[in-house]
Amino acid sequence: MRTLIAEDDQTSSKFMQAFFSSYGDCQVVFNGVDAIDAYVQAMESKQPFDMIALDIMMPKLDGLRVLQGIRQIEKQAGIPKEERVKIVMTTALNDKTTVARAFDEGCDTFLWKPVEVSKLFEIMDVLGIKL
Repeated sequence: MRTLIAEDDQTSSKFMQAFFSSYGDCQVVFNGVDAIDAYVQAMESKQPFDMIALDIMMPKLDGLRVLQGIRQIEKQAGIPKEERVKIVMTTALNDKTTVARAFDEGCDTFLWKPVEVSKLFEIMDVLGIKL
C-alpha cells in the first residue's frame, strides 16, 4: 500500500508514518502545495497512492483545497470513482460544516485528532483496505 500523509503537525505525521510504513511505502509532506505535487508525481510515475491522510489546516494550501484539486485531477484524467485514491481528512476541529463540505468535495472518511492506532485500524476497515 502506498500512503501519502499531508500533515503539518510533526507528532501526528510521525505517528501516522510509523503506522503506515509497516504496510508499505509512506511519504510525508508538510503543506498543501507539496501534497498536490506529491500526488501528481506519483500519478506521472505510474505509482499512485492508495490512500492520502490529509489534514484540513495546513500552510500554503488548506486540506479542503487540496482535496478539491486532487478530485479535479482525477476527473480530468477520467479515473472512475471506484478507482480514485482514498482520502481521509484529519482534523482537530469539531466543525460539522467543514466535515459536510469535505464529504461534498469527495473525501472518503474523517479521522479526528488525537490519532490513535485503534482509530487507524477502524479507518482502514471503513475504506475496505486490507492491511
